[in-house]
Amino acid sequence: MCSKKTAVERLDAIREGDDLPVGKKIILGIQHTFTMFGATVLVPLITGLDISVSLFMAGVGTLFFHFITGGKVPAFLGSSFAFIAPILAVAGMPQYGLPYAQGGIVVAGLVYLILAGFVYAFGQEKVMNFFPPVVTGPIIMVIGLKLAPVAIDMAKGNWTLAIVSFAIVTAVSIYGRGFIQVLPVLCGLIGGYMFALITGNVDFSSVAEAKFIGMPNFTMAKFNFETIMMVAPVAVATMVEHIGDVLAISATVENDFMKSPGLHRTLVGDGLATSLSAMFGGPANTTYSENTGVLALTRVFQPAIMRIAACFAILLGIVPKLGAFIGTIPTPVVGGISIVLFGMIASIGGRTLVENKVDFTKSRNLLIAAVILVLGLGGASLPISIGAVNVSVEGMALAAIVGILLNRILPQ
Repeated sequence: MCSKKTAVERLDAIREGDDLPVGKKIILGIQHTFTMFGATVLVPLITGLDISVSLFMAGVGTLFFHFITGGKVPAFLGSSFAFIAPILAVAGMPQYGLPYAQGGIVVAGLVYLILAGFVYAFGQEKVMNFFPPVVTGPIIMVIGLKLAPVAIDMAKGNWTLAIVSFAIVTAVSIYGRGFIQVLPVLCGLIGGYMFALITGNVDFSSVAEAKFIGMPNFTMAKFNFETIMMVAPVAVATMVEHIGDVLAISATVENDFMKSPGLHRTLVGDGLATSLSAMFGGPANTTYSENTGVLALTRVFQPAIMRIAACFAILLGIVPKLGAFIGTIPTPVVGGISIVLFGMIASIGGRTLVENKVDFTKSRNLLIAAVILVLGLGGASLPISIGAVNVSVEGMALAAIVGILLNRILPQ
């Protein structure tokens, strides 16, 4: 495949089986670790879950996902934002608290197995009939564009730092040569961090307070029917999100992971990783769009690199001082880089529409894409009440469901 040139020297994608030295894989893995860090620790910061446990379980969950999927899918599983609201609701109830929220997440992860069973029984082709390009393209665009405000919120704290980081990522991506060309995120982080140090925008107080070695503060999940019914139904939305993420990774890597290893395996891997994480005090896990953005930017698609990143996440979980040091990276530096990463995901959605020659002279196609984009980006929410159970379907999940229904209902 590579003749006398290594994969790093070529300009095309680096895939499984291409020649890539171990040292360079480790550097690429560190790049993915930096990418997932901010969002993964943000969920425990908001909900009160333990940060070290969240990092540790993100690494363990990613390795478990790769085991279930045969190591074929270049995905990293980090903390899911979808469960923040029900976690806070359960944690705020005096008679329950965080352990019962964890129990609800454990059950939510097991709900994935039900859909995986349907996919396995009826075949992923029947499931994918509900996801033609006119639906998947806008869904992938929503994944990226929905994250756009997050990037801007991070960047606006210090636009100078954000612009410096953005400029370094752009320059390395376009003008970099050899191995440096596949490290734009790492270069942007290091360059932005150095500039922040020079300008006095780095606070080391958390590093001094952190321990060198320490086991994460694991807590066991507890179960109650009321709290389960408050948390577990969110799985309906996150399963749709999972399908969208796998489609985005497939489009990025140009390899149909819905067929091999199969949607049923990715669902099982994601669901059980979520249950495993919550059982011991971590948040729900989900495939990370941030790392998909890195795949699109670097075109290095080897799944082993994600497993290396997972090992570093576990290391961060048991070495609090190392995690605290990474935490000193100013938020605007990450924001400047995220502008590129999230935009890349949205662009892949547009590419899906173009490559599949979706005809927008047809009113039905325009209507389906328009509704998905507006519902997905506009903050639409559909409350559903079944007895004492109150569930809200919103964002990308609502957009995907409505888009799927319109595609089946509207005449060709």
